Amino acid sequence: QVQLVESGGDLVQPGGSLRLSCVTSGIVFRTYAMNWYRQAPGKERELVAHISPAGDSTDYLDSVKGRFTISRDNAKETVYLQMNSLKPEDTAVYYCNANKALFDYWGQGTQVTVSS
Repeated sequence: QVQLVESGGDLVQPGGSLRLSCVTSGIVFRTYAMNWYRQAPGKERELVAHISPAGDSTDYLDSVKGRFTISRDNAKETVYLQMNSLKPEDTAVYYCNANKALFDYWGQGTQVTVSS
């Protein structure tokens, strides 16, 4: 059974930082590209960050470049999203995604709220 379990979401003030984690099981983690998506109320889900299976290539949504960093630990089968200089517009449910060809798996999401 494939499981992706996110954690680390919280209420944080503008300018603050959070680190999201996504622990996986049931997949050969090192063969999957990993992504973080987010969905704000009333908006479509958007891709925030991507990392290649080996971790040697990353890509980011323009609005988070320079503030967010995606990383992975293939030994721990975990992907991370370090979020710095958070803004109210970063408020959303953040989802972990594992993708390889026709295989696509999702976590349940973790809430990030940026507010004073």
